[in-house]
Parts: sequence; structure tokens; C-alpha cells
Amino acid sequence: MDNSVDNSVVDPEKTEAVESSEISSSPPYPAMEPTSPSRWTAYLQILAGHLMIFDTFGYIGSWGLFQSYYISTLGRSQSDISWIGSIQLLLVFFVGTFSGRSLDAGYLRITLAIGCALQILGIFAAASATTYWQLLLAQGICVGLGDGLIFCPMISLISTYYDDKNRALAVSFAAAGAATGGMVFPAIAKQLLPRLGEPWSVRVMGFVFVFNSAITLLVVKPRVAARKSGPLVEWTAFKELPYSLYAIGIFLTLWGLYFAYYYISIFGSHVIHVPSAQSFYLIIAINGIGIPGRIFPAWLAARVIGNALHVLIPLTFGAGVLLYFWRLVHSYSGLLAWIIVYGFFANAVQSLFVGSVGSLTKDRQKMGVRVGMIFTIVSFACLTGPPIAGALIDLRGGDFLYAQIFGGTAVVLGSCVLTIAAIASSRQIILNEK
Repeated sequence: MDNSVDNSVVDPEKTEAVESSEISSSPPYPAMEPTSPSRWTAYLQILAGHLMIFDTFGYIGSWGLFQSYYISTLGRSQSDISWIGSIQLLLVFFVGTFSGRSLDAGYLRITLAIGCALQILGIFAAASATTYWQLLLAQGICVGLGDGLIFCPMISLISTYYDDKNRALAVSFAAAGAATGGMVFPAIAKQLLPRLGEPWSVRVMGFVFVFNSAITLLVVKPRVAARKSGPLVEWTAFKELPYSLYAIGIFLTLWGLYFAYYYISIFGSHVIHVPSAQSFYLIIAINGIGIPGRIFPAWLAARVIGNALHVLIPLTFGAGVLLYFWRLVHSYSGLLAWIIVYGFFANAVQSLFVGSVGSLTKDRQKMGVRVGMIFTIVSFACLTGPPIAGALIDLRGGDFLYAQIFGGTAVVLGSCVLTIAAIASSRQIILNEK
């Protein structure tokens, strides 16, 4: 990645404000300081973002371990347990629609502090939970609210430090925290569950949250001055065919995409009969491949193709086809190979779907609100997709066929609608040029 930091906002000879990134809340940003931030200050914001996404999506990406454990200990159905993880994922995006405005309003630090406190409170409460409803409140709602308060503001903050050339890569390095967290938390469970049991294993994870939160709150540094935010909803966006089609397409995509993360460990133990000592490797593999899966496609979109949506479409289609091919997996080695390939495609989709909104929005001043609207829409896909898959697995008596068909069909249909959105956008550009 080019190490240059975006200095345009702080040049006293320039009056033009910096354009926001595809993920920031309400561009453009006014200057806060008369001098440019140091390179190390900018790097520290990436580190802070990495640690916060480590705690949010890294923990969510490890849900497959919790799913398997809680089904056996609480005696609830696949679908019931899925609601805990799905509510947590819903709140990441839904609350993020509103929390992203904290950067604009000048409340970044207090928002992050509250979010970290809720995460830590929820983790330690989950460690002591003994019933389904206690776990739903602690891990699903409390941790989910904390995740939602942290995710969008941190991504938006990083976006203010880098120019258009380097912004996508900077955000991708932060987003890779989902992969590193998705490897560390299962490793903690692997080492500690046999010796300490579930409560203390989760508490150790909670101490990881405490450490990451302390580092983040020490180094985080807003670069922009407080200002008034724009509206939360821009209804006229849905009158634009490309945007409406994109919203439908990405809903379908994420409706089926996360199902594998939740159930891969259960598939390994119940269908392939993988020993429990090895099942955690499946979670590590599907998350670990996210490091290249999130960074390389972002580099390709930023430096080679020049359009995130055009990179997103084939990756989405590939992820959907792979969900169909999951049915053909009958061995541990085959499952591990499938996970690595699917994990690359699925992580790439997660990395690119927000930035792809920029391909459909030429007015940067509308970028923040339009991304927030997409967050709201996909939050309900994330809420309902895994429980539907769980209900389909229960319907088949533990067989995954219906769930695999559901996931594959949703993602493939999503890629088709995204393709139509890209075509409609290209035609709109041609008409505007005429």
C-alpha cells in the first residue's frame, strides 16, 4: 500500500474539503488541524480499526463454535441458537446506521467507549449465563449493541486519513481484523475449554476485549471537526433503478452468505464426523483465509479494475455456486479445501459490498446516507438468513440439503440482480454523458 496520507484537508492554500470514502458518514470533511497528521498517526488509526473489527466480526465469525456448544448444552434447536448470533449481526449493521454519525457530531470517543463497555459487559455476562434467554440478552443484544456502536465510526475514521488512491486498502487492512479475530478466539476456545470449561474460556476472551479496547481508546484520534449531519434516509435514492436493484441484490447475497459461518463446525462434527479436537480448525480456516480474501480483491478493485461492483459480482456468483457444491463434500480434507475456497469468496464479498455503493453514487455528499440505508437493509438479511437455514436443517432431521439449496440460490440470485444493477448503472452513465 502506498504510504501517503491524505493531506488535502490541511493545506492552508486549499479551501476544498476532502471527499469522503465510500464508508464514511457524511462527506466532505472539514479540516480539524492546521498541519497534516503524521504517517504513524494514520497507521495507528488502522491498528485501532483492526482491533475493533477483531472484537466485532472476529467474534461473530467464531459463532460456529458457540453454535455447536450451545445446542448441546442448552438443548435448543439449530434455529433457536442461530437467533443469538443473527441478532448480534443485525445490530452491527442496524446500529451502525446511526452510530456512524458520531464522528460528524464530535462524539467519537464517547461512542467508542460506550460500545466497548457494552461489549465487555455482554461477554462477561454471557460467561455466567445458564439459560437461553440470559445468553440471548448478553451475547445477542448487549454485545451486538456494542458492536454496532463501534464498527461504522471506526471505518469512517480511517477513511478520513487516506486519499482516494489508498483509502480502500487502508480500510481493508482494518477489516482484516475479522480474520485475525476469527482465528484467535477459536484458538482460545481450543486451548481453554478442556481445562477451564466454558465460563472461564469466555472470560479470557473478555479480557482480550478489554486489552483491545484500552489500546484503541488510547490511540484513536479524530481528524475532522464536529458538524451537522445530513438526513438518515434519502427516499429519492430508491427512484434510481441501479441503487434499488443493488439493495435487493445485496440483501439476497447476505441472506445466504453467513449461513456457512454459523454451521460449518456442526456440519463437520455431525455429517463428516470430524473429531471435536479438529473441528475448531474449520472455523480458523474459514476466517483465516479472510486476510487475503479481504485485501487482494480490494487492491484489485482500487488499482486495476477501478470499480468495486465489477469485482464484487463474479465473487458473489462464485460464492453462491460453491454453496451448491458444498453438497458434494464427504471428507475432512474435502471440507477443508471447500472452506478455504468459499472463505476467500465470502470474505471478499464482505469486504467489497459497502464500497460498491460508491459505484452507483456520483454525488459524494449522499454517500454516507446511502451506505447507511444499505446497512439497514442488509441487517434484516443477516438477522433472518441463518435461522432460516437452521430451520431447514431441523426440517431434514440434521441433513443440510435444503439449507445448502437456500443459501446457494439466495447468493446466486443476488449476483444476478447485482449484474442487472451494474448494467443499469452503465446505461445511466451513457445517457448522462449524452
